[in-house]
This record gives sequence, structure tokens and C-alpha cells, in this order.
Amino acid sequence: MQKKIAIIGDGAMGTLCAWILAQSGRETLLWCRHSQHAADLAQSRVNVRHLPAVRLPASVEVTGQDAAISQADLVFLAVPSQHIRSVLTRLAAHIPASAPVISLAKGIENDTLLRPTEICTSILGPHLLAVISGPSIADEVAQGLPATVVVASSDEELSRKVQDLMSCSFLRVYRNADVIGVEIAGASKNIIAIAAGILDGLAVGVNAKASLVTRGLAEITRLGMALGAQPETFSGLAGLGDLVTTCFSPSSRNRSFGQRIGAGLSPQRAQAEISGVVEGLPTTRSVVALARRYNVEMPISETLYTVLFEDCSPREGISTLMSRRPKAEHHQRH
Repeated sequence: MQKKIAIIGDGAMGTLCAWILAQSGRETLLWCRHSQHAADLAQSRVNVRHLPAVRLPASVEVTGQDAAISQADLVFLAVPSQHIRSVLTRLAAHIPASAPVISLAKGIENDTLLRPTEICTSILGPHLLAVISGPSIADEVAQGLPATVVVASSDEELSRKVQDLMSCSFLRVYRNADVIGVEIAGASKNIIAIAAGILDGLAVGVNAKASLVTRGLAEITRLGMALGAQPETFSGLAGLGDLVTTCFSPSSRNRSFGQRIGAGLSPQRAQAEISGVVEGLPTTRSVVALARRYNVEMPISETLYTVLFEDCSPREGISTLMSRRPKAEHHQRH
């Protein structure tokens, strides 16, 4: 049987991934959770809701059939972090044990506080895994605008394979062995992006936003290191690179969601106005819980939590952060 690359998830990133991988010459399968959407996309070849700039080539098979995944020798997982468990539970019997799984999800599961690759292991058992992250706004990449991402895995051969498959004239892929750091950075940057959007909605200026991004990176790094990540990961593509992109891009759902809150909407109303999943919303709960579990100071994330879930006003949140006890920028080392 001819082996294929399977992409699980028909959102913007899954569609983009299928389009890029099809250019490598490999047979590519795009799996849709809902059979009707699969039928529509198979006919139109354009994902109008999520990525209208891309037309899927005929070499991409679009399906809603779970058993089609069994043909894959490589699986890309492109579903929101809070849906990974339900999707993998549904598909587990069809994912070959020999097929590595590459996660494109950016988030931490509520309740379990597991990272995407940890959720994969909990459902699929021992498996070759990798994660792709970095500054990659899908509609920009779909236009052929230059972008760079990082693939992280404990398996160097798998990292090189993914690097070769995904690299093209407009997408440069770097390798990294720090899976924990890349996943924590990818999840946490969405929280800071919501906060950045709130500042945009309040129109409090560039100084405030620059401070937020800088101090946000500091607290993300603290959490990552507490979990065993390498500090240099957070100054790289998955850390600083993705953080800057998500905090400043008009296309960022998390930033746009925050901007609506800053302009006066409730989180519920703001969510209703955003098309697609705002990953930072549930991830704020998870990251704050992780920070408390590991006794990591994350004042921006904690303050955003009160704004999103405890009816604190954005201006009250800013006042809380600005009135914190003065301290040194960096921890003193002796």
C-alpha cells in the first residue's frame, strides 16, 4: 500500500501544512473532523473559512474517513490543544505505531496540564514525536511571504526528516532538541498576546506594549526553566520570535481577542466576534495552574487570569501590575 503523509485537522494551519507538504511530491492526506466539510473541501479545494488564499492541489486527498489515516507513515497533528485528546482518542486505532506524530498545537490541556506531545503519549503510548512552532501566521505563509519555524524532537533523525519535508523557498526550518521549551513558549505566548491586545484596545501606548512583551518573555522563560526547558529556547524562534509576531500581528486571533476586551467587550462577547479558536483563553487557566504548582512567579499571566475569569477590569489589572514592589530586572547570582 502506498504510504502517505497525513494531516489531522482542517483549520488554517492544517490546510497550510497540507499545501506545503504536497509540494514535496509526497502523497498527502488531509483529515477533516466533519465529513460534510471534507466533502465540500474535496470539491472546492479552497478552505474558505480558514485559509482562502490557498488552493489545495489535486495530489492532496481530503477525507472524513478515520480509517484513511492507517495509510500514513508520518502524521501531522494540527488541531487546537483542547481538542487533541478527543481527536486522538477517536483516531488512535488507525494511527500506525510506526508513524511519527508531529504536533503543530500551541497550548496546555486544561485539568491535566499536559503539553500536546504529552497528551499524544498518554493516548498513543510510546511514539516518535516532534513539535513545530515559531512565528508562522498562516495567511502570510500562504502568500509565499518569508517565514521561519523550528522543529523540536528528542530524535535528531526525525527532526531532519521534518526539516527536509517542510523547507521550501519561503519557509526556513531550524532544528531544536528542547521539546519542553518549544511547547511552553508556544502555549504561553498566546497569553501575553491577549494582554498585548488589551493594551491596544486601551490605547496606552507603545512603551507599555514593549514592556509587556519583554516582561512577558521573562515570566515564560521562568516557567519553562522550572519544567526543565533550556533558557536559550526562549530567545529563539519559538520564544521571542513567535511572541513578537503574535503580539503585533493584526491577524493574530489572540491579540484581536484582547483588543476587543480592552475596548470594552466582555471576554464572552469578544470570543463571539472572533472566527476560530482563541488558544490563549483556555491556556491562561492551564499556565496559571502550572505556575502555581511549580511556585513560579508569573504576574502578567496571573493578572490576565483575573481579567478573563474574575471580572477584574483591564485598567485595574494594569494598576495592579504597575504597583508591584520594585525589584531588580534580573535575579542576582552569587
